[in-house]
Amino acid sequence: MKLDAIAGQPRAVEQLSRALAGGRVAHAYAFVGPAGSGRFTTALAFASELLGADTTRGHADLHVVTPTPPESNPKGARAIRIGAIRELERQASLRPAMARRKVFVLDEAERMTGEAPQAFLKTLEEPPPATVIILVLPRIRAVPATVLSRCQVVRFAARDDAGVAEARGQAWELLTEVRAQGVDALFRRLERLDREKAETLVDAYWLLCRDLLLVKSDAPSALLGAGAAELAGEAERWSVDEILATVDLCRQAREALLRNVNPRLTLEIVLSRLALRAA
Repeated sequence: MKLDAIAGQPRAVEQLSRALAGGRVAHAYAFVGPAGSGRFTTALAFASELLGADTTRGHADLHVVTPTPPESNPKGARAIRIGAIRELERQASLRPAMARRKVFVLDEAERMTGEAPQAFLKTLEEPPPATVIILVLPRIRAVPATVLSRCQVVRFAARDDAGVAEARGQAWELLTEVRAQGVDALFRRLERLDREKAETLVDAYWLLCRDLLLVKSDAPSALLGAGAAELAGEAERWSVDEILATVDLCRQAREALLRNVNPRLTLEIVLSRLALRAA
């Protein structure tokens, strides 16, 4: 079972596994928890079980909705607008193409704006047959109560600090090896990279960029922990603009992983940018 591979969220996995085993799958779920807790990864694993597929990549009956900037302004604020909800409604009205049901995942569902929440509520009130909808949310009150009340809530706990520290250590080790050994190390270390691991590493590199910005801002060493000296040396290689550009690259990488872009290719792009900062 794909859900068995989800680490650190036993309650959520048990709740979803019981629903599958008992044939009591709800028409809508709200996966609620902090960023980095595995909500989206779990949504894809649950979708795999619902669709009876080994992988959801490119599956005709899986539809992922993510916030996007306005068409007229690619650098504008990302949101889930009414047009995306109308398209969801249209897709939901169609019969499944390959499986017995369709699955819709709304990542960062709290970014629904304008008329989108009200339009989405109508879909939840009259759910199309053979359709399961999953909202990924950071907190309970991130969407109107009328929307949440029509979803079965699945709570995700924050991952422990030890797990975050381990991921950051692995990310730093990988970066150091790529800088020392070049592209061969990159290909060798990423040969068997799965999507969840790629997401964890991208998040770790985002945190590295955050810490570099703290160094550039002359933040107290206490905020940086035991690696303050190492971070100070790394920060000397970067300008603030370069750090901000890499933060944006990490954001784009996260969005690419949401769209099922190859995890290895995605991380290679991020690591190549970081490795270029070698002295």
